Amino acid sequence: MHKEYLLQPSTNVHEENQLLKASVGYLKSELNKFKELPLLVCDVKKILDSNKAIIKVANGNHFYVNISGGVPLSPGDTVLVEQKSLTILQKVEATKNFDVDSFLLIEKPTTTWQDIGGLQEQIQELTEVIELPLQRPELFKKLGIHPPRGVLLHGPPGTGKTLLARAVANSTNTTFIHLVASELVQKFIGEGAKLVKDLFALARERAPAIIFIDEIDSLAGQRLDSGTSGEREVQRTFMQLLTEIDGFNNISNIKIIAATNRLDILDPALLRPGRFDRIIELPLPEPEGRRQILTIYTKDMNLTDVDLDQLTNHTEGLTGAELRALCTEAGYFAIRQNRDTILTEDFLKALDKIQQHFGYEEQPTEMFG
Repeated sequence: MHKEYLLQPSTNVHEENQLLKASVGYLKSELNKFKELPLLVCDVKKILDSNKAIIKVANGNHFYVNISGGVPLSPGDTVLVEQKSLTILQKVEATKNFDVDSFLLIEKPTTTWQDIGGLQEQIQELTEVIELPLQRPELFKKLGIHPPRGVLLHGPPGTGKTLLARAVANSTNTTFIHLVASELVQKFIGEGAKLVKDLFALARERAPAIIFIDEIDSLAGQRLDSGTSGEREVQRTFMQLLTEIDGFNNISNIKIIAATNRLDILDPALLRPGRFDRIIELPLPEPEGRRQILTIYTKDMNLTDVDLDQLTNHTEGLTGAELRALCTEAGYFAIRQNRDTILTEDFLKALDKIQQHFGYEEQPTEMFG
């Protein structure tokens, strides 16, 4: 009887231990259920105490939520949360991936100055304000002058704005970061400004780099007194862009080139001294320019008795992009005739097609010799 009494406490402790182990196992299994995909990715905005925080979800809303035990957090961290309760379950380690990556074309261009015709003056200006500061910054420091932070290219569509930007990036051996400004205008509040920050952070990481912002008028149009949330978001993104432009040194290894077809609608704040100081116009090509462009695009074509001088005279008003399309269409007309050489008549048909497609007044193509 005395022996049984001594064994009783040990038995109770053993049973209690087993019960606790079972409870811990159950809680772990429940916790694992919470960690099963899918989980939401959110940003921590503020830590209130050891188990409470304010997070921002993808649609821009903020929530006051619980923190699962043992998750060390700081404001700005990216976390995974359970969908129903939004309880923070896990911190996502910081990476060097940027949200803006999906909107960008990042490359080392192969376009050279020799691939561009009819833009000698514009090439000279880009060489002075982009190439020289990147390749010889000590020259500007010695002279005590500051080159422009940015260059604005303007002119009709197809006149070579993107080609110039790619060629200067190739000439300077820099990373070419290309995006369309409308991609920065996001649906959710604050997302556009964050993308602008990410864009410049990425450029600093990939430096030396050239940021090429196409169609900048979609973001930097003159400000209107509109009370819509969409208009306010555009302005918020635009102001962030101005802040980022102002935030780096003139003699840095990052340069900005912007392009627009509508110089007349740009906000004056973008054009004030210290931002886009150099404004370069790309007009429609003159006869000599068209001759150079046609020579470039036909150099690898198998031509028979094609007079490029005559063709130049009959392509007035066409842009460089349209002249390239003209050469391509002439090749297709030869293919349809099962020929391996391109004739004058192919260019005549191609010219008629280009003029009809782009709404040009037809010229007397029968005058070709």
